[in-house]
Amino acid sequence: MGRTNPTYRDALRVIEERWSEFRRALRRRDQPRFDRLFEYAREHADASGLLNHQNPLLPALLSIDLEQESRLDDHEERLENIEQALEHGDLLESGEETTERESQ
Repeated sequence: MGRTNPTYRDALRVIEERWSEFRRALRRRDQPRFDRLFEYAREHADASGLLNHQNPLLPALLSIDLEQESRLDDHEERLENIEQALEHGDLLESGEETTERESQ
């Protein structure tokens, strides 16, 4: 019989379990954020598993960085759209309409 190596997902589960006391010690508002970081790591588990790194925490951290970078890109794009709308007066006009309706 051959030996089976644990999968990356198994290793990630072990890491998450190892950090469970840390999670419990966090404030309640930070616990969902902590959970989200592991969700990010799981989203890239296929790529991380292919890497087969000695320390599975390093690919997890890079996966978290990738997801946060993606979120930053989305926020920057939204901000650019808002700034362009402000430059063209689109948001100002809709805001004025709202103010006029509220005063009536």
